Amino acid sequence: EVQLQASGGGLVQAGGSLRLSCEASRFDDDYAIGWFRQAPGKEREGLSSIYLRHGSTDYADFVKGRFTTSTDTTKNTVYLQMNSLKPEDTAVYYCAAVLWEELNDPLVANEYDYWGQGTQVTVSS
Repeated sequence: EVQLQASGGGLVQAGGSLRLSCEASRFDDDYAIGWFRQAPGKEREGLSSIYLRHGSTDYADFVKGRFTTSTDTTKNTVYLQMNSLKPEDTAVYYCAAVLWEELNDPLVANEYDYWGQGTQVTVSS
């Protein structure tokens, strides 16, 4: 089992940046870590995924060029760097983990087994 702790959310003006962190209880490179978000009244949507063994990544089209996911294995942490933020990026952001071998679609929420508690990101206009 993997326990995840997401942090780094906050209030930022449009055009600004935030870096979210997802600290894992253990860093097993057989896992993939995904970032998701959920705005009020909307379904949870996939943003990015990173396969810890290879560092390969997938991104949703609507965040490509703005969001980047990376890892720091010394800190058991996966990051989501978010630039050029827009008011429509306002949501609760979650990280999640799943064994890579069990993953079919990296950006689909119900593919993931372990979830962090979420961190609020609010982008003001």
